[in-house]
Amino acid sequence: MPSVKQVQVTFDCAEPERLARFWCEVLGYVPPPPPEGFASWDALNDSLPPEERDASFACTDPTGVGPRLYFQRVPEGKVAKNRLHLDVRVGTGLVGEERLAVLEAECARLLPLGATRVRLLYDGTDSCIVMQDVEGNEFCLD
Repeated sequence: MPSVKQVQVTFDCAEPERLARFWCEVLGYVPPPPPEGFASWDALNDSLPPEERDASFACTDPTGVGPRLYFQRVPEGKVAKNRLHLDVRVGTGLVGEERLAVLEAECARLLPLGATRVRLLYDGTDSCIVMQDVEGNEFCLD
C-alpha cells in the first residue's frame, strides 16, 4: 500500500480569504502564487462567474514542511464545537511558568488579529490556551 505524501487541511467557512489571511498571520504561512495566466488572485477572481467569486482561498508553509490550508465557502454557519482542531505548538519543550509565559505572549499577539481567548487549561506543569479564530473555529495554543 502506498504511503501518504502530503496532507491538506480544509476549512469550511463564510469568508475564505479573510480566514486564510488570519491563519497566514498565525502560522507564518503565505498565499500561493496565482495560477499561470493570472497576474494576481484578484485577476483570477474577477474572471469567474459571480457565484464562484471569493469561494475559496489557500495558504502554504513557505518552508514546504507544514500542510497546505484550504478554505472553502459553504452556505451554512458553524453551529457546534469542532470535531478536529489545530494545536499551534509554541510552547514545545517548556513547562510550568516558562511555558505559560510563552503561551500568554502568543495569545496577546493573536488577539489583535481577531482571535478570541476561550480559556486557559493549566495544572501547574502543563498548559494550553483554548482560542477561536475569526470565524469561531476552536484551536489551542500548545
